Amino acid sequence: MKKICAITMVRNDEFYLRKWVEYYASQLGREHLRIFFDGEDQRIPDFCEGVYTELKPRIPGMVVKAEKERLTFLSQQAARLMQEEGYDLVIGVDADEYLVVDPKVGKTLGEYLGEREVECCLSGLGIDVGQHLECEAKIDASRPWLRQRGYAYLCSRYTKPSVIAKPVMWGAGFHRVKGHNYHIDPNLYLFHFGSIDLEMIKERMGNNDLVSTGRLGHIKKRAKTIYVVTAATPREWDKTVSGMRRAQQWLRQPLAWNKPWNPITKVVVSIPERFKDIL
Repeated sequence: MKKICAITMVRNDEFYLRKWVEYYASQLGREHLRIFFDGEDQRIPDFCEGVYTELKPRIPGMVVKAEKERLTFLSQQAARLMQEEGYDLVIGVDADEYLVVDPKVGKTLGEYLGEREVECCLSGLGIDVGQHLECEAKIDASRPWLRQRGYAYLCSRYTKPSVIAKPVMWGAGFHRVKGHNYHIDPNLYLFHFGSIDLEMIKERMGNNDLVSTGRLGHIKKRAKTIYVVTAATPREWDKTVSGMRRAQQWLRQPLAWNKPWNPITKVVVSIPERFKDIL
């Protein structure tokens, strides 16, 4: 059985982190989670009990520079986990991202990756879940999120090389592994939940801690997903994700060969019932 760890770095993001801990603990075990807090002014939440946590000095600077430093640090931590603690695989994701095995496979994430040969890195197809403004209310954190959100934008931006099998350098936002190709697994999906609630996004737009470091444009992109989901006619999941996976495997970003590219924009799908109780 392979030894697998999941790592992330957060700042003032307890809403998503609670779900992150809950989900990855169920898939890998709490003892195999590593959470780094960006800033020694942070408070470690009670729900992180049993998880390795560490307060780090705040990464200074605007978003581009800070993001580069953040991923350099996390890449170094992933290398240390493999070289010093004997981990075979490390999953690197943001706190609002959840790597999911298709339930039809009938295995946990740990079981599935434990049987999967990974030469360098592995990606799940990017599933950007958005709020449908005409039929979906404000998110209720106490209930499964996918029972409240039924649509997603298939976005190559979130088809990330989240799983690595050797020391490498992730690019900003985990969007690529520098100097290496990507491989999209046929049964893995990276669910991104940063766009699940418009009111939450509006609150973030007024957050001085985020705005002062140049993150306003990034926050606005999340609102765009909501408007795309609300306006689109959703497609059937299985056929659409299969075709998009093949396309993204072969089509690359014009200026970045190791990043996938969507050949058709604004493709929205209905999320099947089989996923509804996972997250």
